[in-house]
Amino acid sequence: MMDIDTRQQVSGNALESRVVRWIMMRVGNPRVLVRMWNGEEFCLADGRPVACLEFRDRRVIPELIMSTSVGFGECYSKGMIEVHGDFVAFADEITRAITEKYRGRYNLQKIHSLLASVRGNTLSRSQQNVQHHYDLGNEFYRLWLDPRMVYTCAYYEHADATLEQAQLAKLDHVCRKLRLRPGQEVIEAGCGWGSLALHMVQHYGVRVKAYNNSIEQVSFAREEAARLGLDSSRLTFVKDDYRNITGRCDAFVSIGMLEHVGRKHYRNLGKLIRNCLKPGGIGLIHSIGRSRPAPVDAWIARHIFPGGHIPSLSEMSEIFEPFEFSILDIENLRLHYARTCRAWLANFERVKDEVSAMYSEEFARAWRLYLAGSSAGFHTGTLQLYQVLIAPPGNNSVPWTRKYQYGESETPGR
Repeated sequence: MMDIDTRQQVSGNALESRVVRWIMMRVGNPRVLVRMWNGEEFCLADGRPVACLEFRDRRVIPELIMSTSVGFGECYSKGMIEVHGDFVAFADEITRAITEKYRGRYNLQKIHSLLASVRGNTLSRSQQNVQHHYDLGNEFYRLWLDPRMVYTCAYYEHADATLEQAQLAKLDHVCRKLRLRPGQEVIEAGCGWGSLALHMVQHYGVRVKAYNNSIEQVSFAREEAARLGLDSSRLTFVKDDYRNITGRCDAFVSIGMLEHVGRKHYRNLGKLIRNCLKPGGIGLIHSIGRSRPAPVDAWIARHIFPGGHIPSLSEMSEIFEPFEFSILDIENLRLHYARTCRAWLANFERVKDEVSAMYSEEFARAWRLYLAGSSAGFHTGTLQLYQVLIAPPGNNSVPWTRKYQYGESETPGR
């Protein structure tokens, strides 16, 4: 006969098991084997589990109840949750299950997205957000990015392309879309470590003024420009916010900055682009996006990208429509970004011990989760990658076909 303490323990375990099962149902019953801290295992979905999700500590339960996203991310980072098996497959399955669970809630997600965008990114707040993510140190990013330090979606022209080859192909893909020609003036907003600006000057003969809020990135970019012998008459890296951009240009380009602008400021960004572009100019905005409005994942917003917003196309239109821009082309490269993230994660896995030594194991686990989750978002279609090509109203010197994007000549329209 069990004593009272034993009966209470069994009753408590049964209750905890029911709560965990409820949590798994809340995220769409993904095909994963759940292992409790007491050894109990179960799987709520049909089919072979893609991985094993182990709850190592009962303290994960209240964390997951409070916020599934934040609770999971923080508990995984601290080692209270472990994933056994293919981590990318696990991330894909969780993302797929959640997406299917909440599909069809367009109006609710739209309201949540609008509420999340109310808090604007002021100049000071934007600087703080940049420091949180991009000023972690160039050595950290050098460990797992390609040699050019490109931290945006690559373009895989060929199935067997390496990450380095795909990033170079992306730079050329952008330059061809902008139809760059020697002697043109280019303004780049949010230039990262300078890879695109350097490439445009070296290989397309243009003059570039590139803006960035990150001290670490601008320092790296300036050193690269000096090493390559590119003086300020051809290339200038400005450590400043995009809102302080001045001057006129033949091409305006922003790769991976819009995610940090904040929807509240889209109209002002559109006005800035309109003021900068010459009547015959072309602009390109490259941004992570969504197929419908939705707020940024709560854990990502707290720990990885504070102040960020991932726009839908309808939200991005707030940049273009008030200023009557002609939208020339929209390309979605989401599967390219899924592969890019997988390549980054593979690199990261090889250096995770070094990352843990530089920062902490908790930090390394958080970034591992971020990279795997990002790959899953693009693979399942939760996230998109839009390249939007625009021109000022009345600019008729625009291409008639897409041949020019792939290095082919075309006969101008008459």
